[in-house]
Amino acid sequence: MKGNPEERAISLGEYIAEKQATVRSAAKAFGVSKSTVHKDIRTRLQKQNAGLYQEVQKILEKNKAERHLRGGEATRQKYKRRKG
Repeated sequence: MKGNPEERAISLGEYIAEKQATVRSAAKAFGVSKSTVHKDIRTRLQKQNAGLYQEVQKILEKNKAERHLRGGEATRQKYKRRKG
């Protein structure tokens, strides 16, 4: 869904809020880059829907705080598969 950036920003915000999604997973689901997701959320969504923007920001901050845990788990699983 590349289309209209303003519509995409709202759709991205709703997707992230509903699925508790990461920027990377939202970018993959919408077929856009991570940079585009950040731009849409930080500038477009903030101007269009401040309430949704705040909700999304909380989710993204939580994801950012947990990213080292997800990365460590991914590495652990990778080496587990290699041994198996």
